Parts: sequence; structure tokens; C-alpha cells
Amino acid sequence: MNHLIRYTREDLLTHTYPRKGEVKAGEVIPVLPPETELAKTPSPYIIIGIPEDIGVRANHGRPGTATAWNAFLKSFCNIQATASSNTQQALILGEIDCRLEMEESQQLDITNEGDAQKLGDLVSRIDNKVATTIATIINAGKTPIIIGGGHNNAFGNIKGASEAFKKPINAINFDAHSDFRPLEHRHSGNGFSYAKAEGYLDKYYIFGLHKNYTSQEIIDRIATIKEDIKIAWFEHMMLSRGSSIIQATIEADNFICDDNYGVEIDLDAIANMGSSAMNPVGFSVADARSFNKHFSKNKNCCYIHICEGAPAFELFANQVGKVMSYLVSDVIAR
Repeated sequence: MNHLIRYTREDLLTHTYPRKGEVKAGEVIPVLPPETELAKTPSPYIIIGIPEDIGVRANHGRPGTATAWNAFLKSFCNIQATASSNTQQALILGEIDCRLEMEESQQLDITNEGDAQKLGDLVSRIDNKVATTIATIINAGKTPIIIGGGHNNAFGNIKGASEAFKKPINAINFDAHSDFRPLEHRHSGNGFSYAKAEGYLDKYYIFGLHKNYTSQEIIDRIATIKEDIKIAWFEHMMLSRGSSIIQATIEADNFICDDNYGVEIDLDAIANMGSSAMNPVGFSVADARSFNKHFSKNKNCCYIHICEGAPAFELFANQVGKVMSYLVSDVIAR
């Protein structure tokens, strides 16, 4: 994995603030020793970061998701390492090397004619890096936990998992948006539609979709393949007498959980969470943790992706990093 920047203990300690009488996660959580095969490490979960916001910019969104990975590390490395936190269950592998693509993207402007396709081409390059990494981790018998970047990276996650299992996989997306936009240049709004069109995605469940952000064109297109896609509308769950969160969870269980599936968590689904599409209306952090805990613990869950966090837009300092840290902790904790 030449496109991966592998982390050492020293890298983690730069984000860790030791305190007498305490043990922080950054001091003890496993890293991959030199010359050691991933399959031979005992930790079942592998944490990787994707520090990029090219896909968001290519979707006419606000940049900022590139900093989510560092925000996560600053929080997660400083949680208490205890028997219940179970930090030995996870290994921090490192980050996808997006430096060249990020540098090239700085010369591009989505409002300029032709630059949209160039940004999309950079997204496609990152797609390939992500897919290769995810396939390698799953083939090693591990479950990836992917942090950061735009939701464009759902495509690489799904493609990599599909290639590892040699068949299409299912996905559940905790999101205010469908990310099922048309197949134009690659960006953060069409990761799932590309995954479906290219045969990597089988069944797709959208948990908490907002009517205000779903066009009639997308609704009509989803209707043509309704046997493969189900929607739990946010308005039905939270604002009306429609299906409850519990009912939607049961429906999703029956729809996707009988085979390999990926869990996608877009932080813009959480009300007032710092994200590229920050929204005053949405789920609570507790709702997100409950969703994550439920779907990540199923034996058929093959990856967890937490994306679209943008610390520059948070209302209170360090909230994005802390929320991502809680979500990861919930996956690995006893």
C-alpha cells in the first residue's frame, strides 16, 4: 500500500497529552510494527483517515473535511485507555496519502468551465487508493473504520469491499442526503449512484433522508430500482406519525443485514454538527451513537465510515473530533 502513510507510536504521541495517573489511548493503542503483516495482528478493527475535501468542492460544497482526520486524532488519542474502552481492539494504521491530489486541486475552481471534470478526475484517483486499501484490510480479515473526507469516499469503500468479497455488497447510509446524484464527474454527491451503476452496490438503505434536499429527479430515479433501495424519511421518523426510528431500524435489518454491508455515517445528519452541509435540523448525537452501535455490531458489517465532518464550521470548539471519537469508541468498546 504505497499510497498509505503508515503511523508510528511517535505520530500518535504528537496528538496525545499524557497525564500522571492516567493512560491515554494514544499511548497504548496498537500501530502496525515494521515488516508485520496486517493479518497477523490481533486487533479486529483498523482505523484509517482520508484527509481530503476535493469531492465536496467538486459537488459545489464548502471545503473543510480534509481537517476532520486530525480533529479525530486529537480527541481519540486522549480518551482514557481502560478495560471497558477496549483500545486494543483497534489498530491505527495511518492515512490515505491525498497530498498530491490536494495540492493539484488548489489550482482548480468549480465555477470555472472545465475545472469540475478536473476535480472529478482527482476524486477518481483517490477512489482507487481508497478501494485498494479497503480491499487489502478486509482480505486481511479485519474491519476498516474510515474517518474523514467527503462522502465521495463511499464509492471507494463499497468498491474495495465488493472486490474483497467478489460480489456486490449492501450499504446503509445515515444521512440527510441520498448522494445518488447523476453520473457526471465524480464528487461527494454521487458515490452511491456510481457504486450502483458499476455493480459494486446491491441493496441501499437511506436512514434519515430529508425531503428538502431530495430532488424529484432523484426520487423518480430511485423509484425505478425501488427493489434495491429503501428510504426512511427523517420527516416520517421524527416529525410525523410515520415510521419511528425503531421501525426503520427493523426494516433496515431485514433489508440489508443478511449479507455483507457497509455503514456510512454522514455528520451532516446530526443537527448543528460542524460539516460541509451543516444543518440546524437533524438527529441528535445520541441518535447517531445508537444507530452506529446497532449496525456496526452485526457480524455482516464489513466497514464503518464516518465522513463530512468539517471542524471549521462547528459551533463549539472540538465538537467534530469528539463526536467522531465517541462513534469509534462505541464500535470497539466492551
